[in-house]
Amino acid sequence: MSDSSAGPATSAAWPEWQPQGATLDPATAPLPQYGTGSLSDLLPAVVVGQEVPGLAGTPGLDLAPADRVCVFLIDGLGWELLRAHPAEAPFLTSLLASSRNGTGRPLTAGFPSTTATSLASVGTGLPPGAHGLPGYTVADPATGALMNQLRWQPWTDPHAWQPYPTVFQLADAAGVHTCQVSAPAFQHTPLTKIALSGGTFHGRLSGEERMDFAAAQTGAAGRTLVYTYYSEVDGKGHRFGVDSDDWRGQLMYVDGLAQRLAEQLPPRSALYVTADHGMIDLPFDPDSRIDFDEDWELRAGVALLGGEGRARHVYAVPGAAGDVLAVWREVLGDRMWVAGRDEAIAAGWFGRPGDGVDERVYGRIGDVVAAARDDVAIVASRTEPNESAMVGLHGSMTPVEQLVPLLEVRT
Repeated sequence: MSDSSAGPATSAAWPEWQPQGATLDPATAPLPQYGTGSLSDLLPAVVVGQEVPGLAGTPGLDLAPADRVCVFLIDGLGWELLRAHPAEAPFLTSLLASSRNGTGRPLTAGFPSTTATSLASVGTGLPPGAHGLPGYTVADPATGALMNQLRWQPWTDPHAWQPYPTVFQLADAAGVHTCQVSAPAFQHTPLTKIALSGGTFHGRLSGEERMDFAAAQTGAAGRTLVYTYYSEVDGKGHRFGVDSDDWRGQLMYVDGLAQRLAEQLPPRSALYVTADHGMIDLPFDPDSRIDFDEDWELRAGVALLGGEGRARHVYAVPGAAGDVLAVWREVLGDRMWVAGRDEAIAAGWFGRPGDGVDERVYGRIGDVVAAARDDVAIVASRTEPNESAMVGLHGSMTPVEQLVPLLEVRT
């Protein structure tokens, strides 16, 4: 993949990884910065300056207040990918020093670093262990079936699955002019309803239309909260990889969109450009892509395989959880952080260490949770053919996947 090592921005912020060949201790995984610098801290920090009640505690992310705020989320635009491509993204690159209130530092996504989890964290202001979308696919304890939380299949009641109000709903109830500007296809999706609803949804097809309308809505009242979204940086990365001309072309395009939006901001406004995760390209070879469907050792004792290639939830048949953990740790433990459910929760993978997870969420987390440190993924060629064919992947806690920008423009 493209070089993502330019500059010193991340190395000091992340723990030393254990030597190659050693079994990785789950407690050494580079945790999301829940409560101080994660995606779930963004909107609470934004609306505290707009006098929006109903959010517990004081936001741990420090942002200067603004009456009018627009958040532009670019799906798949990780911090390290952006820093590695200054020629393709000159405008966004020029804003790197503004990230995270002028500190020049990134935010973290939660775990896993995947779209459904991250959008729920952004919209609710809660970590995955509270909002309850802790993966791409997770087991529904009520049915025993895998639930795809991006496509919402099989159907389940969205508000029973995620019962907390969104920050947008709290802002709207407090009199802040609140809206979302996105592709029309997203208006009625369950994920939008439980993560991003509140105020008014405005569907606009082209990226240019979204930017123009988002800018106009940001200036529509004295206090505003506007959210807009673009998905195809992620889409091109999955299909062609982040080392492809197709991906670089999308980065160039979205750089122009961000500049277009910034240049139309009304007075007393703040624009935040962020993302839900980064991405890594993996070769199509047996060492990089271990096929669960063809590996009897990894399948032994497993009832369901959830999550995605770089961040797996593994659900054991009754009584086999300990054996599954031992096998997965023996086979993969030098390349992936492999933890039991309680171990991952206690370590702080799904929320701050010591906070635990909501009772309704506990059984959605795998008996075993595996997160990739190295350039490896657990694919499933027969049961997940589309996902297994993707060039670019994400989900784990490595810097290229978990770190995201929080670029800022103010007027």
